[in-house]
Amino acid sequence: MLSYASRRLLLFVPTLFGVTVSIFVILRVIPGDVAEILASESGAETAATVKANVEAIRRELRLDQPVITQYVEWLRRFLVGDLGYSYWERRPVSEIVGERLPRTLELSVLTLALALVWAIPLGVVSAVRQNHWIDYVVRCLSIVGMSLPLFLTGVLVLYVLTHFFRWMPPLDFREFSEAPLVNLQQLIWPAAAQAAYISAPISRLTRAQMLDVIREDYIRTARAKGVRELVITYSHAFRNALLPVVTFVGWWGGRLLGGVVVMEIVFGVPGMGTTLVDAINHRDYPTVQAIVLIMTLVFLGLNLLIDLVYGWLDPRIRYA
Repeated sequence: MLSYASRRLLLFVPTLFGVTVSIFVILRVIPGDVAEILASESGAETAATVKANVEAIRRELRLDQPVITQYVEWLRRFLVGDLGYSYWERRPVSEIVGERLPRTLELSVLTLALALVWAIPLGVVSAVRQNHWIDYVVRCLSIVGMSLPLFLTGVLVLYVLTHFFRWMPPLDFREFSEAPLVNLQQLIWPAAAQAAYISAPISRLTRAQMLDVIREDYIRTARAKGVRELVITYSHAFRNALLPVVTFVGWWGGRLLGGVVVMEIVFGVPGMGTTLVDAINHRDYPTVQAIVLIMTLVFLGLNLLIDLVYGWLDPRIRYA
């Protein structure tokens, strides 16, 4: 397993290289110039003054150099741990990431935890009680959850809170270390809204896999031997049905860092998602590149973790 993990880690290098080249080129071919955006805020009145400010800003930010030179310089700094300097916020990108990445991670972990807490048990119960009224209820809820767009789910949750309960999540974001209760009040609702969205396919997949497994010969043999139904369901069937579910959950876990941008905007959470949108709007190249690279690293790391979990769930799996 160690050699397999080492080879997978080596494969991260070309993947990350491809991502850096792609995002570097895309950002520079889309319309808009950060120098013009910054110059427009200087309050210059004449066109000549604006033009002079734009040229000065481009020289200051080294945007007048060839793209390849800019890329090599940025890559050199990244390899020594320097994520660059934010054109828009006028501070190191490492400070921005260090401030907002924990908020997004907290929201993502809370979302995934809520989704797994109710999606997997509902999927198991739905499979075990097939064609029972519980099964029909779970299937209807899953269809509704898969049909509603994520942004609409967030808006509906916010509407219900404000219209029926006359309550709004606190707008001034507080860190968990400062005010745990206020922090939980701000994050629990966007997490619940997104968890409702992703739990629908997880519960349906869990149900489908459980139905396949409980029809296997070894399950019938266990029943014939008099093994308790609870032991059959959770010790034999559930563990064997988990592999596709783990794959899907890992895939969604990687997507959460990018997907929470909708919930962060709807509920006013200043995390990586909102920062990425602001950085793109203001052509803040170093910030966009750093955030995309960090999201890529997290996604690749989760995929590696899921592959290693396979060996624990199914000892028959061998790593070549």
